[in-house]
Amino acid sequence: MSEYTGVRGAVWFRALTGQSSPMVGDPQSVLTADSLLGNERTRFLCVVPNPHARFPCARRGEVGLEEAYTLATRVREVIDNPSGAAKRPIVAIVDVKSQTYGRREETAAIYLAAAAAADAYGSARLTGHPVIALVVGHAISGGFLTHGYQANRILAFDDDGVMIHAMHKEAAARVTLRSVEELDRLARSIAPMSYRIQDYAKLGLLHNLIHVANPEQPSSEDVRKVKNGLIAAIEDARSGPTGLSSRLGSKGAQETRKASLAVRAKLEAQWRN
Repeated sequence: MSEYTGVRGAVWFRALTGQSSPMVGDPQSVLTADSLLGNERTRFLCVVPNPHARFPCARRGEVGLEEAYTLATRVREVIDNPSGAAKRPIVAIVDVKSQTYGRREETAAIYLAAAAAADAYGSARLTGHPVIALVVGHAISGGFLTHGYQANRILAFDDDGVMIHAMHKEAAARVTLRSVEELDRLARSIAPMSYRIQDYAKLGLLHNLIHVANPEQPSSEDVRKVKNGLIAAIEDARSGPTGLSSRLGSKGAQETRKASLAVRAKLEAQWRN
């Protein structure tokens, strides 16, 4: 598993949009662009590292106060300014270390900023905009919840440098009072504990895994393959409900999340009674 650097997001944002600069007035850590995907004008968003960020805890690719509110603003623009008969797609390119942890962020209510971004993505999805998350690197903790997890469909690279999880492995070891080696051993038989993207795919949350030859330096063929995957995911999202029921109804969820499904069924039965 490659060490986190946070550069993949910027690489793929440029590869898919031809742009590498933020919109006027936005922080350097949030890239937004409107670009053609197939024949559709699509809004792309990405959070990238900014070593000179105003808030020190948000300099390595974390989603902080400025990042979350900027994401919320740029997604809301798509909702509030319709163009044409079809709802515009939104693509979240995801390579985020986490949300920010810091005194400044807690004082300024990082939870409200993160909720604003998550609500914007969710509102876009519920109002008919196909929202697609493309995980090209790390998607960890509140960073992913804020930027990408509300998508209709989640795509990820089939690559050891991709990681989707609730927390980093070292933090999980501390919380569970285990060593990293013990977690690795448990992950071989307990899919949700694994940090391998191939095991995450077994949970039924991913729409598709995409294999690219070089995630850090994509070829024209890699870019073509990813664009085709995004277009297919947008079409699939439009043909289905705006909710997230597909994540529980998928074949992977039916096979690997039987206990979760049973608990949900019991809770629903008690609620109805």
